[in-house]
Amino acid sequence: MLTSEDWGAIRLTLRLASTTTAILFVVGTPIAWWLSRSRGMLRNAVAAVVAVPLVLPPSVLGFYLLMAMGASGPIGAFTQWIGIGILPFTFPGLVVASVLYSLPFMVQPLQASFEAVGAGPMEAAATLRASPLDRFLTVALPLAAPGIATAGVMTFTHTVGEFGVVLMLGGNIPEVSRVVSVQIYDHVEAFEYGRAHALAGVLLAFSFAVLFLMQRLRLRGVGP
Repeated sequence: MLTSEDWGAIRLTLRLASTTTAILFVVGTPIAWWLSRSRGMLRNAVAAVVAVPLVLPPSVLGFYLLMAMGASGPIGAFTQWIGIGILPFTFPGLVVASVLYSLPFMVQPLQASFEAVGAGPMEAAATLRASPLDRFLTVALPLAAPGIATAGVMTFTHTVGEFGVVLMLGGNIPEVSRVVSVQIYDHVEAFEYGRAHALAGVLLAFSFAVLFLMQRLRLRGVGP
């Protein structure tokens, strides 16, 4: 049986995942497009920066974000100067951390899909005098639609499962930073294994449903 606090953690997690995914669609799409069309050392450097969250321990990323966005950090000094206070232990702070932590899960599938489009369709559109923006909107995006869907699903589900980053930067504040993974941790620490099992079961079922759906889409030729 899920408690009211469990449902609050679920609502907060879904809100965080939805916000993060929406922001990353806006931020990650141009990055992925540029990476798919560029060559050289700068491209390699940007691709490496994007991929850092894949190999960096979440607690390390959370620690550096905490230092940067704290009262004595450069980002914290700026946010205080513009009058919005500091971001750690707030929902906007969690969003910033989640956007950085989930960045590769949005950019890399998009990049692969844009690269799969190839130069042929873009060159054909160019011969019809389509502008670069028109070619991107009417050719690249429709052809990359399966990859875009995959990137959105992967980003959303990855954000749902975050723990180290959100715990380090957001703490454990109900309705503010206590997401599902932190709520499960609280249940285990309190030896409430039945409640932990119930909430973990929700995440397990959600994860299986997402993976099953992605496999079905691939078998039908919808996914990459």
